[in-house]
Amino acid sequence: MSVPPAFERDLAELPTSAFGARSLTWWGVVGYMVIEGVAFAMAIAAYFFLMAHEQSWPPEPWLPPNLLAGTLFTLLILVSEIPNSMLKRAAEKQDLARVRKLILLLSAIGIPLLILRAFEFDSLNIRWTDNAYGSVLWMLLFLHSLHIGTDWVDTLVLTALMHTEAGKEPRRFVDTSENSLYWRFVWLSWLPIYFLIYLLPRLA
Repeated sequence: MSVPPAFERDLAELPTSAFGARSLTWWGVVGYMVIEGVAFAMAIAAYFFLMAHEQSWPPEPWLPPNLLAGTLFTLLILVSEIPNSMLKRAAEKQDLARVRKLILLLSAIGIPLLILRAFEFDSLNIRWTDNAYGSVLWMLLFLHSLHIGTDWVDTLVLTALMHTEAGKEPRRFVDTSENSLYWRFVWLSWLPIYFLIYLLPRLA
């Protein structure tokens, strides 16, 4: 009777999911954030390139965007990090009841954010076809809106899953944790864009 090699081991008892850098999902999210971060950096570089070639910013006779909608959006997305951090911790503790409550709250927050974003486009005081300044403002706002929308849809899908039997699977808690990580990227990437769109034209 042959004896199995000493290096053989039964892996059936090992967990099928993990949090943080031990998760392939985590690496996928981090890689995606790096790619999208480069896209934001290129868009911001285009903004400064155009600004450097104008006598005034915004170019006359256009006025800086109205502050109300953009500032309300910024305050709300910053406040959203409170339940987002709570959700991430609950997911990593695999606290299903708490995850279900918090992910519903985050899904709901997405609605006023998207409504405010629609008002933001209207408050830019310029169309994207008017000139290069208008084009770069709309590009920055649209690029960030795309991330808001896709993450909100992802949150809605996770919300549905977490309220079914599938939500009890360990990998769904990992998915929820990594979705919270990506939301941090979404609101952090908005801060320099808010400065460029709303504040810098008033300082230039």
